[in-house]
Amino acid sequence: MLEIFQYQFMVRAILAGSFVAVLLGWLGTFIIARKMSFMGDGIAHSSLAGIALALLLGWAPIPTAVMFAIVVAICIYLLESKTKISTDVAIGIMFTTGMAIGVILLHFYQGYQPELISYLFGNILTINNFDLWSIIITGAIVLILIILNYNKLVFTTFDREGAYLSGINPWIYDLLLYIITAVSIVLSIKLVGIVLVSALLITPSAFARLYTNSFKSFTILAVLVSVLIVVVGLILSYYLDLPSGATIILTGTGLFLLGYIFKFLKK
Repeated sequence: MLEIFQYQFMVRAILAGSFVAVLLGWLGTFIIARKMSFMGDGIAHSSLAGIALALLLGWAPIPTAVMFAIVVAICIYLLESKTKISTDVAIGIMFTTGMAIGVILLHFYQGYQPELISYLFGNILTINNFDLWSIIITGAIVLILIILNYNKLVFTTFDREGAYLSGINPWIYDLLLYIITAVSIVLSIKLVGIVLVSALLITPSAFARLYTNSFKSFTILAVLVSVLIVVVGLILSYYLDLPSGATIILTGTGLFLLGYIFKFLKK
């Protein structure tokens, strides 16, 4: 088992994967609580436009996609809060618009682009030192923002009216949650891909919700399960010689199904 740590690419993959797992596991609890599970798909797929623009212009794909995802998150929030459009409709509009822009931009790219495939389906084993440090530094900023605003994020999630009456502006923390979720999703695209990333945001929280009664325990279990899914998925992909991103997601799905069956049998 320890032989995998002899390879630098596996060490980078486990470090980057674990760090992103903490982010998505924690943010997933807010996404589930707010019934915004479509958010992950919307941000991930719309970020294709940012990645396509970066590839077309020779820019760094992940930083460009992060900036584009932030713009998308703000647009989703404005559509949701300033119009009569519901959250899922706003996400759907940006989802399809981002994908369409990405396809148009890629039309102007000449030749085969193998790097694009890694962003669509993920290839955590190709993460280099630049990718690793980008994930750690950007992720650390996101974690600090969550920690500093955690109580207010929880307050506005479960009692918007009470938060407003307490002097808190809920829109500030709604927008903050949208932005940091968008950034975290883009950071994980290189790991599991645009197509699969929302599963890593949702599955750990779905499992944790089966066994917890408080939001605190829900959050802790979701984060632990998220890290477990990534690490076990990576190990399985290494020994079974399977695509890492898909194996990580299927590991999460398998764990959820086992958890659901066990919960059902206990009734």
